[in-house]
Amino acid sequence: MNLSKLFIRILFVIVLLLVVLFFIRFLSPIHLDDVSPAIQCDDDLLRKSDIFYVIPKFESVNISQDIEWCNKILSYNKTLALHGVYHTYKEFNFDRNETYLISGEDDFEKCFGFYPERFKAPQISLSKNNKRLLVQREYKVDSFFGDIFHKVYHCEDQGYFRN
Repeated sequence: MNLSKLFIRILFVIVLLLVVLFFIRFLSPIHLDDVSPAIQCDDDLLRKSDIFYVIPKFESVNISQDIEWCNKILSYNKTLALHGVYHTYKEFNFDRNETYLISGEDDFEKCFGFYPERFKAPQISLSKNNKRLLVQREYKVDSFFGDIFHKVYHCEDQGYFRN
């Protein structure tokens, strides 16, 4: 096989994989990160998303202190998940104990009336010990690969690659 045929086959496989990825992302649930009463979030973004990743204690604002906001988020009838506790930079890359996690879970429960079953670490940065803690507490842990195979938006997105 000559080099040009090999190149064409490799190019074909790459294009095919990109098309498959496009359709997977098109059909998969839409994730919305950084949902908090302390972060402005566009209503259209809230409506089109399927899973809200909620920060329970962002910038010292506990979600449970804003019952009106909690009821508004519940009214969207979306899947709700925990997105860190305080959402500090690489918060779960540093080992956390069960008490730390429970403080976020309790605030989530006070707001929404149930405990979260899903978790995504801020910046998708998760140490092995924290992953073990989450699995032990029976969380479905969303990872980097979940962000590849789902459309992911952020409330008040200010980055280089905006929503």
